[in-house]
Amino acid sequence: MSDLLRELEPTVAALLDRHLHASKEWFPHEVVPWDRGRDFDPAQPWDPDEHPVPDAVRSALFVNLLTEDNLPYYFSTINRLFGADGAWGTWARRWTAEEGRHSIAIRDYLTVTRMLDPCGLERARMHQVSSGVVPEPDDPIDGLAYVALQELATRIAHRATGRLLDDPAGYEVMARVATDENHHFLFYRDLVSAALELDPSATVAAIERQVLAFEMPGTGILGFDDHARAIARAGIYDLQVHHDQILVPVVLRHWDVASLEGLDADGEAARERLIRRIDRIGRAGSHLAERWARDREAVATPA
Repeated sequence: MSDLLRELEPTVAALLDRHLHASKEWFPHEVVPWDRGRDFDPAQPWDPDEHPVPDAVRSALFVNLLTEDNLPYYFSTINRLFGADGAWGTWARRWTAEEGRHSIAIRDYLTVTRMLDPCGLERARMHQVSSGVVPEPDDPIDGLAYVALQELATRIAHRATGRLLDDPAGYEVMARVATDENHHFLFYRDLVSAALELDPSATVAAIERQVLAFEMPGTGILGFDDHARAIARAGIYDLQVHHDQILVPVVLRHWDVASLEGLDADGEAARERLIRRIDRIGRAGSHLAERWARDREAVATPA
């Protein structure tokens, strides 16, 4: 696999240069509505009614922020998979610098608006970062396939959360973060495209493994399963979104796995499993989305 990393390094350098030219500088302190903040009194409990939002939106904000907080472990994983030297290392450090401002902006916004319980949030951050649970792909090509899917999933989740906030300032915070995530997704998406040209069989097998085992990076968060269900039921991020906005446009269309040539026997078998898996996810996602839409309608129009 080290040979593939060396072969990909010129592409990494070119994509890094493209990224630096496309990225726009922004400052977290400029998007936070500081005039809405005030001092916290430890004797005064947090009141969720002070800034009411649906519970699912609180869950999304909670998961989104704590996911960003786990940055040290993502950086450690990327360094382990791709190395700290050359264009790979330069990219990892730049990526880390950009990701670091996401938790700053989101936390400052949530603090001044009091949208989440700050004590509960800090306790959850301490647990999350102390435990350091993150997905750990086994080898670099699996890592590339995972982060390409994950960065797009994160972008979608941030944007969907921002749209549901009913607050222009909150929408702007989440949109800025989502724009960064989109640039990161494009970097990794096109790096996987290059890997498909160099070693299509190994890359298709890695994509198949990551689609099969995919999970968002917040799995170590306290109460993650409950939050994930609430997020899915609200349509912020669910199986249907995963299928329609990630697997179909990226795996089936952009990477065009169905039309790849030059696969060996293992690559062909992985491709067949991958296409069947995506089809099953699509059917399951549609079924769940319909059920949750009926549940939302029932809550909105009680008998």
